[in-house]
Amino acid sequence: MIKVGVIGGSGYTGGELLRLLSAHSQVELSFVYSRTRAGKPVSSAHPDLLGLTDLRFSGEVQPDVDLVFLCLGHGNSRKFLEEQIFSPETKIIDLSSDFRLKEDCSFNGQPFVYGLPELYKEQIQQASYIANPGCFATAIQLALLPMARMGILTGDVHVNATTGSTGAGVVPSETTHFSWRNNNVSWYKAFTHQHLDEIEESLDNEQTNRGDLLFLPVRGNFSRGIFATAYTRYNGDQDTVVNLFKDYYREAAFTQISEHPVHLKQVVNTNQCHLHVHLGEGVLLVTSVIDNLLKGASGQAVQNMNLMFGFPETKGLNLKASAF
Repeated sequence: MIKVGVIGGSGYTGGELLRLLSAHSQVELSFVYSRTRAGKPVSSAHPDLLGLTDLRFSGEVQPDVDLVFLCLGHGNSRKFLEEQIFSPETKIIDLSSDFRLKEDCSFNGQPFVYGLPELYKEQIQQASYIANPGCFATAIQLALLPMARMGILTGDVHVNATTGSTGAGVVPSETTHFSWRNNNVSWYKAFTHQHLDEIEESLDNEQTNRGDLLFLPVRGNFSRGIFATAYTRYNGDQDTVVNLFKDYYREAAFTQISEHPVHLKQVVNTNQCHLHVHLGEGVLLVTSVIDNLLKGASGQAVQNMNLMFGFPETKGLNLKASAF
């Protein structure tokens, strides 16, 4: 058993993380920190946890836990760690963007390892600090990394990815309001999304002479999930690239190659990424679907925890999608 603390547990990713941890047989939830909800039951913010945990939010941290998850807003994790003192033995998994890039990936001389298990599994197993990838970044990297390793991303890559409203966080905004989002679709941050930098860094590790990555994020009129399509020119045959994907993910616990076109319902409420490869008229199309709150955030964080502490990688993550 390991003792675990969660910092900032009142949002969507915090709630999903608590749901997973409360059912994990190797975890003892020691505290859930929240400045604004201290003293209140965790179930007051997450009614789906009623009966699953009696914990109350705490206004203080316990510095000697084995692991701390940081579920804070982007830009707040580094500041929080500067204000708090944890045991030197306490491991950290940060779900914000604060430590994902190479130029930002250290704290007090300790490096943060980028937590994409399909790419850095061995490093994660040895790490004390993990920077959990972004949701769009996870879906897009898993679609492109096998091709980058083989050096076939020589032309421009066009990515269109649609995300559910939970991707914008729990605090309401104009574009997450039900009346605006319902029966509506729109793009945002065209070609400038903040996840591009971490995607580019991972792809550069595999292939340096690449074409441009042109990413158009889209707001969908659903709650959770990411449906991403990536396409580029390709002169080979489909069987070759499908076998390439199967070989690349042969040991991956949660990334599957589908023979048929994929859709969101087959991955929502799971830690799975499902990929489909299609070749038509010299254009290679890869479709990638994930749950943005699980494989794109909290589920992947638990996957990283399992790797760091030597638990089975799938421990607490054998979740089935609701297909209908």
